[in-house]
Amino acid sequence: MAEIVGGGRPVNDAERRVIAYLRDHAPADWLLLHNIEVPRGHDVFEVDLLVLTGHSLVVVDVKGTRGRIEVSGTRWFPPRREAFGSPVAKLRGTAKALKGLLVSRATQLERVYVDSLVVLTSPDAELVDPAGRDAVNVTTLDGLLATLSDVSRVRRGCTPDARPYMTAILDALNQTVRRSTAPPRFGNWEVEEQLGGDAKVTEYRAFNATLPGSETVLLRAYQADPLADAEARAAERQRIANAYQSLARIPPHPCVVRSRDFFAIDDESRFVLVLDDVHGQALHLSLGRGARMTVIQDLLRGLAHAHANGVVHRALTPACVLVTDDGHAVLTGFDYAKPGPRNYTVAHELGNVLDAAYVAPECQARPDRMTTASDVYAAGAIAYQLLTGELPTSADAQGPDVPEVVRRMLDHSPAKRPTAAEALDALQGLPAQGSRLRRLIRRIVSGS
Repeated sequence: MAEIVGGGRPVNDAERRVIAYLRDHAPADWLLLHNIEVPRGHDVFEVDLLVLTGHSLVVVDVKGTRGRIEVSGTRWFPPRREAFGSPVAKLRGTAKALKGLLVSRATQLERVYVDSLVVLTSPDAELVDPAGRDAVNVTTLDGLLATLSDVSRVRRGCTPDARPYMTAILDALNQTVRRSTAPPRFGNWEVEEQLGGDAKVTEYRAFNATLPGSETVLLRAYQADPLADAEARAAERQRIANAYQSLARIPPHPCVVRSRDFFAIDDESRFVLVLDDVHGQALHLSLGRGARMTVIQDLLRGLAHAHANGVVHRALTPACVLVTDDGHAVLTGFDYAKPGPRNYTVAHELGNVLDAAYVAPECQARPDRMTTASDVYAAGAIAYQLLTGELPTSADAQGPDVPEVVRRMLDHSPAKRPTAAEALDALQGLPAQGSRLRRLIRRIVSGS
């Protein structure tokens, strides 16, 4: 039975389950510290669990996410929920920060390995990681003890025996970390689960603290530098507020994610964007699984509505489209959108986030030239991929399953592309007629 040496209040049942499991099953010489905060400058790293084994200090993040989770780049795509930033990437950064703080307290702790591990507690959770970047730092509850006991995880240059350093580690932790007295709270929103993120933004699922049990929302908490000069802080505030300003221009629509609120906390060291928690699966997971004309039409409805209100999306990919349980699509991902004319831009950041497969030819070298026509091109590439299972090229945007209007959306000349509204009009009523015609042709050809 491992010893719990302190901690705050667990946020959810998944965390309670992992803490109890380790308390009851881990070796007696292991030490547990749960639900703490690691302050570093103006940043605060929230840690679900620290496990001090005989060979390392392990920073553990607990995830109750269910079902098949697909990893693509730096995002995780769970079923029936919006994609979120890889918690592994976030946790590795936390482990690195904690190691730096420990060494600053006691230089001999440079020899101690600080590991990071995400635990999936749901019995049906499955991580699909083709590139293998995240899987090495992810385990299930059943595999947790074996992973924590694996001395081979200790990196070269660090000691495989941390026991002589136990007292120094505990002293350094005592000087460094602090207990979380309550679940994180942003304004009136209480965190139910931390999802993931990176150095710039952390994503949470939360509920209204005044109405426990109410519907959940998504929170995106953006880091900011409150010590920068006034001009730099204003520019950072404008960049962070971009998604909210874009969504604020768009009246509510069933095919566009809704923004609930945007506010600063503390001394403007963080800004929080509150969004609907759409129960849907990222279109990224559905490509190549048959024609989905309803999804294509909903995508165009959302895009046409955004364009009609002066907003250009600029970063449209399948990862920005959620498909709900009833088969309808919701447009998300407005962090890099352009909400009408203004005297500043976030276009210079587009080059770091765009997927070239969905970027219009005229914008490949100049992403700052994104327009409504380039959004239509991206929607055309997504539609083509949904209908054929392949990405379009200049040579293959043909075929009986590709409506003529989709080919026009992919025209290399922006002036020859239809608007999103025109493309939607052209597709109205098309699926049923097209599918009946194809079935009739097949029967005639086969003689049946």
